[in-house]
Amino acid sequence: MSNAHGHRGGGTRSRRSPSATSAARPPQRRAPGGRGAGRRTAGRRRRAGRRDRYAESLRRQLNSVTAPVQRAWATAAPVLRPVTSLVTPLGWLLLGCAIAGWLIGGLFGWAEPAMIGWLLLVLFILCVLLTIGRTDLQVTIRIEPSRVRVGETSSGRVDVLNRRRGRLPPIALELPVGESGGRFNMPSIGSGHFFTEVFSVPTDRRGVIPIGPATTVRGDPFGFLRRSVRWTELLELFVHPRMVAVEPLDSGLLRDLEGRTTNDISVSDLAFHALREYAPGDDRRYIHWRSSAKASAGIPNSKFLVRQFLDTRRSHLTLVVDGDEYAYRSAEDFETAISAAASVAVRAIRDEIQTTVVASEEVVHVGTPQRTLDGFARALPSRRPLATLALEASRIAPATSVALIITGAFSEFSDIRRAAAHFPIEVNTVVLRVDPQRPSGISSVWDITVLSINDLADLPRLLRAGPGE
Repeated sequence: MSNAHGHRGGGTRSRRSPSATSAARPPQRRAPGGRGAGRRTAGRRRRAGRRDRYAESLRRQLNSVTAPVQRAWATAAPVLRPVTSLVTPLGWLLLGCAIAGWLIGGLFGWAEPAMIGWLLLVLFILCVLLTIGRTDLQVTIRIEPSRVRVGETSSGRVDVLNRRRGRLPPIALELPVGESGGRFNMPSIGSGHFFTEVFSVPTDRRGVIPIGPATTVRGDPFGFLRRSVRWTELLELFVHPRMVAVEPLDSGLLRDLEGRTTNDISVSDLAFHALREYAPGDDRRYIHWRSSAKASAGIPNSKFLVRQFLDTRRSHLTLVVDGDEYAYRSAEDFETAISAAASVAVRAIRDEIQTTVVASEEVVHVGTPQRTLDGFARALPSRRPLATLALEASRIAPATSVALIITGAFSEFSDIRRAAAHFPIEVNTVVLRVDPQRPSGISSVWDITVLSINDLADLPRLLRAGPGE
């Protein structure tokens, strides 16, 4: 009985009280919100899953509907595009009004809007009938001359031949000339007959004037449809800058057997200078045997005599025209700079001096006077620094003997000096500044010769005086 009530001895364990058990276990934290928060999270996940499944189902249904439409449009687009391209925005507005009239009449049972829609459709069909038709023409454009100077006259001529069997109804011919669009209303032309039109081209500004392409236009009187056919390619009329006559140039440092003789001594060339005693390393082919024999006859143990030459050099002129419009007082000053560079470049090429031109964005390295002037005609103002242009010129023409840098009145001399520094020290670097508010003259700033002109007519006089004066 004593064991039934239990006592501390023996092999039995005493049962712990609940308070003791809870004290022995560490306290457990519950998540904020308890079971309610977990149920809400699970509910949100289920709803999100249902939304995703519904969106995926809707996407599949839309794809099942749009995919056939897309395939049908991909098949019909090449066929319909030539037709839809004829409709102008005004024509699409007409079709939209017709469809709106049908819808309003059908939804509300109104006969008037539906009738208007049918009338608009009939009008559109009539315009289509006026537009369709085969046109077979031969169009030729001639520009005489295709290269002119500023202010010279240039005219163009367009010839249209009807090559179809039947008579061509009146049709419009569009011929853009520069920024303006020319339009000729051609009369009815019989089979095998010509239509000729002569037009003039304004050449009061330097540049390249695009002419064409010639396009025939057919349409309706209301402008609902427009059908254009291109018959020619784009032509270009070059308007070269104004130039002044410059006297022949004479400068150069690059070796050339046909160049001019300098005072520099050379071991091999065509310009014989003198005889000197043979030195180790001299080419024995240049020993002058007759003179050596005469010298040895009078002087025992004399050395051989070798020929000594004067170096000949070939001129290479590099012109750099500053394209920064902020370096000039006005746009006319930039045109004067282009004209001055063109005058010098053409004179150098005619003197058979190799010439390199970097005029703003245009670069002409090797070419005829015509090609060089075409490059000047294309030159436009740019924001490229003058030093960058000079660096490009020095890389294109590393054998430069004379560099002419042309800029405006607002160009800082530090920028000019930075540009001149890209050419080697032996290069004769000359700077030409266009400043209509300063008298023309020649000055020297440090080691750079600066020519200032206020008018293009002063250029020949300054070049004739020479950079050294």
